[in-house]
Amino acid sequence: MKTNKIMDEIRSTISPETKYQMDLSVAIANRIYEILEAKGMSQKDFARLMGKTETEVSRWLSGTHNLTLATISKISTTLGEQIVKVTDYSIEPAVYEFEPMVAAEGCD
Repeated sequence: MKTNKIMDEIRSTISPETKYQMDLSVAIANRIYEILEAKGMSQKDFARLMGKTETEVSRWLSGTHNLTLATISKISTTLGEQIVKVTDYSIEPAVYEFEPMVAAEGCD
């Protein structure tokens, strides 16, 4: 597959936290889309049930919108399906290097 060098450079500068957030956002959007498809619902139907515009729902399903837990909960209850499942797994902790702090002269 051909890749865009500029995009590859940008991706290489993204922090692990940001990449993980992006992956989660896309996974959540995919889950919502799967549920809508299984229920034979359109984005318009879903938007009406949620009391939102089709434009907002479209943003949610693009995977670029940062949904709040309140919104995810409302989506779950509206669709009658679990959107996010917290499982017992661990994320590899980040490694930080700290410089020891040295008190400035004259400070007690």
